[in-house]
Amino acid sequence: MRPGCVLVFCMCISVFLRRAISQPPTETDTYTECTDGYHWDPQTQHCKDINECETIPEACKGEMKCFNHYGGYLCLPRSASVIPAPDPPNQVHPSLENMASESFNLCPSGFEPQGDSCVDVDECERDSHDCQPSQQCFNTEGSFSCQCPDGYRKVGTECIDIDECRYRYCQHRCVNVPGSFSCQCEPGFQLAGNNRSCIDVDECGMGAPCSQRCYNTYGTFLCRCEQGYELGPDGFACNDIDECSYSSYLCQYQCVNEHGKFSCVCPDGYQLLGTRLCQDINECETGAHQCSDGQTCVNIHGGHKCVDTKSCQEPYVQVSENRCMCPVTKPSCRDMPYSIVHRYMSITSERSVPSDIFQIQATSVYPGAYNTFRIRSGDDNGDFYIRQINNISAMLVLARAVNGPREYVLDLEMVSVNPLMSYHTSSALRLTIYVGPYAF
Repeated sequence: MRPGCVLVFCMCISVFLRRAISQPPTETDTYTECTDGYHWDPQTQHCKDINECETIPEACKGEMKCFNHYGGYLCLPRSASVIPAPDPPNQVHPSLENMASESFNLCPSGFEPQGDSCVDVDECERDSHDCQPSQQCFNTEGSFSCQCPDGYRKVGTECIDIDECRYRYCQHRCVNVPGSFSCQCEPGFQLAGNNRSCIDVDECGMGAPCSQRCYNTYGTFLCRCEQGYELGPDGFACNDIDECSYSSYLCQYQCVNEHGKFSCVCPDGYQLLGTRLCQDINECETGAHQCSDGQTCVNIHGGHKCVDTKSCQEPYVQVSENRCMCPVTKPSCRDMPYSIVHRYMSITSERSVPSDIFQIQATSVYPGAYNTFRIRSGDDNGDFYIRQINNISAMLVLARAVNGPREYVLDLEMVSVNPLMSYHTSSALRLTIYVGPYAF
């Protein structure tokens, strides 16, 4: 490549034979030779620039691009921006006739006579400079200078854009534009006051679309939900968690889903114990029953029963609040238990079996008597059996799992026999068993 980007003027050599300025030359010899980078154009009778980018095969190698200019060419990066200059004015080489028509100037180049002195010529003001349209003309003493605007650098006679992004002025992204550049930030950041650095944006303080909790992080933000909610697919909305659908063991009886939580409820006759268990309400103790004066309140699982205080039936007579006796003087009492004691109890449904539920204890024992225990009546389905512990006590055992609500009336009999004295008697315990409707 020919060195420099200096505008080389086509020069034509004129030889004139006379030195006299005031008279026209009598003989002129004109040579049609041009400097390097130009060729003689016979039609215009001037030297014309050669476009080396077209005439030289592969004038620039690699990734370089060829740019033609007056008297030569440049190899520049393909990203370079070159502002082309207009065609130079026709170069008319001074001839003897031109020189004869000009007045003689005794001042140095760049000056002109004014009176008896020489003053500087402002080429910029007279527009007699050769600065490119993209350049700025600055007058100097006896001459002028062509300077490129900010953001451009001068390469020869051309002003080429400076790619400021090569110098990494920006923290995140740099966008080069002709004569300048701009910095841009990644999402979640904003440009600082110096227009180059990027600072984090607090999206939470700027109205991030989190429905509940917002946590600002470097360059972004996170949405979180309160307990009992879960983050939706969009990452912003919080949806209620139906805890009741996850497990059937959260509540002993029934789970009720609520916004952000759940609660346990109990059936009628029960009250919540803690947060999930149900406890029977003893209406007999709280006074929530409606039993009359002639009745006794019996608490059962999930409710209560009002039983008559006087519950003895013929041929039995009432001897105490819950004890009936059959007099031996009555013939009908011969095959009947001598006494019946009334008892009441309640058990839950689905109780595991076998299960001891009630212990029978003799209150009076005759010397030398042998006692045996049996279920006299009320167990038609064989749901219970007696397990004797010793001579004076036995255990009522639940043999099968039962579901409520249900009611059993069992006559548990103790038979006493003394063979030496030919003594034989019995007494009964009338046990009413209420089976509750639930397993609690």
